[in-house]
Amino acid sequence: MSDVRHVLVLPDRDAAEEVAEMLRERFGVTEEPRIVRDALAGEDDAEDAQWLVVLRDEDGRLDPGALDEFAGEWDGWREEP
Repeated sequence: MSDVRHVLVLPDRDAAEEVAEMLRERFGVTEEPRIVRDALAGEDDAEDAQWLVVLRDEDGRLDPGALDEFAGEWDGWREEP
């Protein structure tokens, strides 16, 4: 079993929460993705934070390109490991 993770970077919390919910519908993700606030270096303001959606893909069944395109629908992207 591998420890493959995908990290989707989103511009705000609402987008991250919506993406986490839509992952189930669009990609059949069954495990709850983790949502993490990632403050930019040296910034305290919540407006200057990115939100990460982290999901495990132990079977390697999720297409990284499709995830990147999916995150792009919310002005986000998939971070390369």
